[in-house]
Amino acid sequence: MTEKSTNLNQFNQYSFIVSKDSKASEIKQAIENIFKVKVQKINTLIIKGKIKSFKGSIGNKKDQKKAIVTLIEGNTIDSSLEIK
Repeated sequence: MTEKSTNLNQFNQYSFIVSKDSKASEIKQAIENIFKVKVQKINTLIIKGKIKSFKGSIGNKKDQKKAIVTLIEGNTIDSSLEIK
């Protein structure tokens, strides 16, 4: 959890790293089933991997997909729980 994603909690929004090939409808179903909440809206974005060097050789980190989930008022997710 970063500071930015923690600040989203005050607007009833939560951020998740999801599979790159998952769709918004699949993410919505998964969040509703796992956390037993109602989802209002989902925004997704692709985070491009950075260029990193290690012992003189240059490589790229993988791209990631991030989902920002907005819940209906009255629903909350306990972010201290770990999902496996």
